[in-house]
Amino acid sequence: MPDAPEQGASAAFSRLPVLKKRRDFVAASHARRFGTPGIHLQGRDRGDDDPTVRVGFTCSKKVGNAVARNRAKRRLREVARLTLHDHARPGWDYVLVGRAGTTAALPFTQLQSDLRRALRKVHP
Repeated sequence: MPDAPEQGASAAFSRLPVLKKRRDFVAASHARRFGTPGIHLQGRDRGDDDPTVRVGFTCSKKVGNAVARNRAKRRLREVARLTLHDHARPGWDYVLVGRAGTTAALPFTQLQSDLRRALRKVHP
């Protein structure tokens, strides 16, 4: 009988470092940005020697109540986890902003393609 997967096997994919300080979010908001129907992406080159890709997530109250905002952010986190490893540039900070009514409703594959397109546009 084959071995059952271990508990926590889904954690095989590493988590991306997350932006937590307001100044990092503000710095990204003043840098390059591109909007798609499902995601608004803000990105900036930190200009330091650290090759780490950092990401932040935000949804305003326009997205809905706390349940709707949390659902939108969960979807943004998963899209970032699946997409940024292949398409992000080292040394960049990215902020994914949820859109009212669409981030939680669009098909997941559409959100992934929106993020890939936004990343191509944000990078010079």
